[in-house]
Amino acid sequence: MERSPLSHHPIPPGRTQFDHAIRNKRKRNRLLLLIILAVMAAILWKSILTSDHPFQDNEITPAPPITELHPIVYAKQTELIAEAKKAGINILITDGFRSTEEQNVIYARGRTEEGPIVTQVQGGHSYHNYGLAIDFALRTTKGKVVWDMKYDGNGNGKSDWMEVVEIAKRLGFTWGGDWDNFPDYPHLQMDFGYSIRELRKGLRPPAE
Repeated sequence: MERSPLSHHPIPPGRTQFDHAIRNKRKRNRLLLLIILAVMAAILWKSILTSDHPFQDNEITPAPPITELHPIVYAKQTELIAEAKKAGINILITDGFRSTEEQNVIYARGRTEEGPIVTQVQGGHSYHNYGLAIDFALRTTKGKVVWDMKYDGNGNGKSDWMEVVEIAKRLGFTWGGDWDNFPDYPHLQMDFGYSIRELRKGLRPPAE
């Protein structure tokens, strides 16, 4: 069976040139797209390499362990002692930084161990555990350490204890005696606006 002569139409001369132009245009478009993608990849890679916070598989660097008072709290503690002495009052810092283990030992008093209850919080839930709190007591003229809030050792008719609290507040401390739920009269702290929850997550107040 012979093919029909209709199946052998000659291709118009202009058609070949048109198809060739289309192919060339597609090639140019693909090449341009590849160039754009390469440039974008280079820019992205450069930004990753120069970033101050490169990706680290979502790892969070743990905060370094705390072993002492915060520098500002320590400096203010020193000022407190000096200011109180100028007023004729000798104070003793009975507690400063306290480890989580020490906090748990104190928490056990009056609960699983003998003695009165002296704290309402377990380890990791006290500002002492982050070096942001101190406790104080008074030293009498005879050298005795007392927690007597009515004691007037400088003889000015005022409570030495409350004079110390007034000085401490002026220096930026907050006083545990102002707490409604469980007043802690020897307690002074500087939290810098950080909650215990934030501190437990590893956030820390600046050292300056």
